[in-house]
Amino acid sequence: MKTDIWLVRYSEIFLKSEPVRRSWEDILIRSLADRLPDCSVTRERGRIWISGPVDPDQLRYTFGVHSFSPCKKASLSDIKEEIARYAEETGIGKASTFALRVHRTGEHPFTSQELARDLGDHLRTVHPELRADLKNPEYELHIEVREQNCYFYTEIFPGPGGVPLGASGTLVALHSGGIDSPVAMYMMMKRGCKIIPVYIKIAPFHDDSSEERARLIVEHLKRYQPDLTLQVIDDGQVYANRMQLKKKGIEKYACVLCKRHLYRIAEDIGRKSGAKGIVTGESLAQVASQTLDNLFVLDDAVNVPVYRPLIGYDKEETITIARKIGTFDLSIMQVPSCCCAIPFKPATTSERERIQEIEDTLYSE
Repeated sequence: MKTDIWLVRYSEIFLKSEPVRRSWEDILIRSLADRLPDCSVTRERGRIWISGPVDPDQLRYTFGVHSFSPCKKASLSDIKEEIARYAEETGIGKASTFALRVHRTGEHPFTSQELARDLGDHLRTVHPELRADLKNPEYELHIEVREQNCYFYTEIFPGPGGVPLGASGTLVALHSGGIDSPVAMYMMMKRGCKIIPVYIKIAPFHDDSSEERARLIVEHLKRYQPDLTLQVIDDGQVYANRMQLKKKGIEKYACVLCKRHLYRIAEDIGRKSGAKGIVTGESLAQVASQTLDNLFVLDDAVNVPVYRPLIGYDKEETITIARKIGTFDLSIMQVPSCCCAIPFKPATTSERERIQEIEDTLYSE
């Protein structure tokens, strides 16, 4: 059956003040228009309509879209004739129970309930065996009546929800290629942040396969942010620092010092790109560098906010999201990592003054 038009619904945008709602609607419409260049995207009283050759995947991965439906458009004056034809095409004849859901906007000489009852009676003249069941119908037909037009649909597909991409600004993401950082990027995208993913290739612990894994994950996440582009930074400073720490017998601080170094790289990229902070996949107490004491010391390394959307999640919760968004299998690819460089007994508590003292020594040599 030919689809005349697509109905796109949003949810969270409704909660905002009028100026913010209009602004976010504009952002969402631009996002949809960019994704569907051969389509016409318009709005009307809390609804977004798309006409043209729609790829449903583009709606499925656009943040801000709560749900969407392919619709058949008809004139209100022809509603009985058109609804009977549409119901036949969409399988009402195979059902024994049905329900009509009417949503009405505008001034009309009938209520939504009255229209649903009248149309239900009309359908039963063709299918007298049908019974109305509003709780658990075998066939469910939705009717949107907007002024003198009506729209029929039987399917409601979920979108990703959230806030339109770009509504909250830009963040730099430290992307390791593991399980956590892709989920953190996804979660901040869902809250309206455009992401600049940065993979820091630490020689000699990482190789080309490590970088390739990071790239594959970013390519996968492009379905949510089409302009997502990975920045790769080759870095030898972490290894040089670790050798110096080992000589001094204080390599237990290696992980904290490494993270502070990476934070500063991300901060510098963010400063040049106008980003409003850094996002990481850190979760409280997951590893030694992510204790409350060490996170406190890490934040002290930069002068921008560090956002950690997974801070209260356990690993299984993060894995569940990674599986849902399709990054888990990529993240568990076996590639060289810096895990082999983790000290036997890494420091779980650090003090800013001590870390600053060590850094001053390292970077002055």
